[in-house]
Amino acid sequence: MMGDQRDFDKLVACLSRRRATDSDVPFLMRLRRETMEAHLMAAGLSMSEADHLARLRHRYDCAEVLLQDGHAVGLLKLSRDGSDWEIIQFQLLSRLQGQGLGASVLKQVIAEALAAGAALKLSVLKANPALSLYERLGFVVESESADEYKMRYRT
Repeated sequence: MMGDQRDFDKLVACLSRRRATDSDVPFLMRLRRETMEAHLMAAGLSMSEADHLARLRHRYDCAEVLLQDGHAVGLLKLSRDGSDWEIIQFQLLSRLQGQGLGASVLKQVIAEALAAGAALKLSVLKANPALSLYERLGFVVESESADEYKMRYRT
């Protein structure tokens, strides 16, 4: 178990973030399809390539590419508008999911929001298993639509 913790700590230490650029769009589109299509289908939703691109481009000014050892592995789109922050998109390559890396990134975001005195919210498809991660980290459902939950972090 101790080796597992060291391996995890090493993986987390290799994670960094940088602002997304136009050259990241091809990777981010592949990432979006890889991480979202199954959840969208499970929710009975369908998106065209143009729809995916529009969603990716929405608030691109807030987009950060997650890097592991300098290689793109995910996306964090975090709006830090005033005292009401929103995780607009958060995606991690499928091969890296379930290892605690997503939780580590989210804990960093939560700490940043708390330090800034900001509330933190997000939306998640009801069919997305990330819902349980968000709940474990302290997000609670505030409202819902037919397809998604609107959640807010509670301290």
